[in-house]
Amino acid sequence: MSLIPVFEIGLWNAWILQVMFFIVLSAPSFLMSKEAKRSTDRATESMPLSRTEKMAALSTHAVIYPLTVIYSIFLPLKIGTVWLYTGLPIFTLALVMTIITSINYANTPINKPVTTGIYRISRHPIYLTGFMLYIGMGLACASWVMILCGVLWLVMWSIVVPTEERFLLEKYGDDYREYMNRTPRWIGITKLGEK
Repeated sequence: MSLIPVFEIGLWNAWILQVMFFIVLSAPSFLMSKEAKRSTDRATESMPLSRTEKMAALSTHAVIYPLTVIYSIFLPLKIGTVWLYTGLPIFTLALVMTIITSINYANTPINKPVTTGIYRISRHPIYLTGFMLYIGMGLACASWVMILCGVLWLVMWSIVVPTEERFLLEKYGDDYREYMNRTPRWIGITKLGEK
């Protein structure tokens, strides 16, 4: 991993991984019913985010994601190295987890919180798998810039998560409170004072 990022357009660059990432991120819209899509749109619009939280959420969509897409065009995969063999399994696991998460979300009734599948081990698997995708991509390309983007992705969403959880508590009440008590926010990682 070099201090100065490599910029080289090529067929075997990280853009291939970005295309897979985009396809998987687009999958939920194909899996969800019209009612579920409307519910998701309403939930996002009505969540009371502070200015800082809005900026954090916006920065992931308007800065981190476009930056990594553009950067991936110029970022060669480290074919035949330990970097690729370390990063690709992490990236692939994250893609599979994202697909499972999307299916769990799509198959849950609108009036219930999503608590099945990967949601049994993490209350926020979508944010967690996004982090894993960037880390896997960064390792597969030996890019500290992509790894940094993954860390920033998780930090920015961590700012939004408490408000999202309060919103879900208001929306689902005791069902979500019970779910919070038995499921960690991140896989196996609990916050001090959080059950």
